[in-house]
Amino acid sequence: MASFITLPIELVYRVFDHLDDLTMIFSMHNVCVRFNNILNTYHRYQILTELDLRWKELNDEKMKNLVNGLHSIQNLTTLDLSFNGIGLVGASSLAKMLEQNETLTTMNISFNGMGSQAAKYFADALQRNKTLIALHLSGNEIGAQGMQYLSDALLQNKTLSALYLDANGIDDLAIQYLVGVLQHNKTLKVLDVGHNEITSFGIQYLADALRENQTLNMFDLRNNNIGTGGMMQLAGVLRENKTLTALNIRENNIGLEGIEHLGNALQQNKTLTTLNCGANQIGDQEFYHLANGLQENNTMTTLDISNNQIGPVGAQHLGNILQRSKTLISLDLYGNRIGPQGAQHLADALQRNETLVTLDLHGNQIGPVGVQYFAAALEQNKALTSLGIASNSIDDQAVQYLANALHRNKTLKELQLYDNNIGAHGAEYLAVALQENKTLTELDLHTNHISTQGVQHLAKALQGNNRTLRTLNIRNNGIGSQGKQYAKEIVKRNPHIKLLYNH
Repeated sequence: MASFITLPIELVYRVFDHLDDLTMIFSMHNVCVRFNNILNTYHRYQILTELDLRWKELNDEKMKNLVNGLHSIQNLTTLDLSFNGIGLVGASSLAKMLEQNETLTTMNISFNGMGSQAAKYFADALQRNKTLIALHLSGNEIGAQGMQYLSDALLQNKTLSALYLDANGIDDLAIQYLVGVLQHNKTLKVLDVGHNEITSFGIQYLADALRENQTLNMFDLRNNNIGTGGMMQLAGVLRENKTLTALNIRENNIGLEGIEHLGNALQQNKTLTTLNCGANQIGDQEFYHLANGLQENNTMTTLDISNNQIGPVGAQHLGNILQRSKTLISLDLYGNRIGPQGAQHLADALQRNETLVTLDLHGNQIGPVGVQYFAAALEQNKALTSLGIASNSIDDQAVQYLANALHRNKTLKELQLYDNNIGAHGAEYLAVALQENKTLTELDLHTNHISTQGVQHLAKALQGNNRTLRTLNIRNNGIGSQGKQYAKEIVKRNPHIKLLYNH
């Protein structure tokens, strides 16, 4: 050990070069004064700003050693310690460090199951800390008691702007403690209380505070059980609140009446730009009311209505919105049931729409006929850059229409065709298109049936002039050993392409 301690500094640096960040902090910090001095001058240590220590099984003893090492890192701004099983002793050490730290802006200690007492430690730290901006406490079982500790701290804290408390067993009693925070705190902009146990009663407690709040921008309530009553309360908030720009009410059983209130509120709201109301059993009847609100809304840019029950009639309402909208840029319809007829309504709208950039139609039963409609739209559309039509029973004939459109389209960059019925002929059609297309950067064909012959067609096409494709996914296509050779040929001739296949 004595000879190692006396090694020249250049050799010690070389040893450090072969250590990961955690080993460097654990093994080299506080060995001796000389090593500390060398470590503090080591380039990688000096520029260390982000530390990702997820899934490292950091028990209390390891946490003590880590915290001791963290004190000497001068420029650390982001620390991720999620999924480590950190206990109370480790939480206490970390919180004490946070009290004194002057560089950290983001800390993630999610899914450690630390409990309400640990929440108290971090709440105490927040009353003294002056730099932390985002704190991730998801999955820590803090409950009502932990919520009270944190809420008291947020009445004093002047810097924290994002707090993530999803999956913490927070119920209506616990959510009451946030009322004072929303009324008096002037810095909190992002609040995530998804995957908890909040009902309409909890929303009722928050509603008045949210109406008056002038700082919160993003409110995430996904996977609670606010129901129709809670949605009615939130609709009232949306009519009056002037700062909220993003709302996530996914999987909340909001019902027909709740959707109707939401649609009415959207007609008046002037600030909301992002709305997620997926997995709420929204069918054509429910979507009619939401569509009425969206027709009059001039601010919405991102709409997620995935995993609902929207059919052809709902798609027709959505098509009408797309023809008029000047703001919507992202639409997620994943897992609905619009079918070929609904696809026609949306495709017709895309020929006129000039703003939509991303469209996800994964799992919508559009079939080959629906794809033909979208292919025609792609020949006219000049805005769409990402199209997802995976899991739609698309066959080779349908792909031929898409390939023809890719010859002419100048804007599409991402095309997701995975989990369909595309064979070697479909791969050939796409390969020919790739020889001419100059915009597509990502093509996802995984879980189809392109076989060895399909990979051969792609390899032949990609030995030419295509310099734009960056990612090609052909996993789970039964390409066989010869197909793998063709895949290697693609990689060899196109080092710029990230090729994903079963080795």
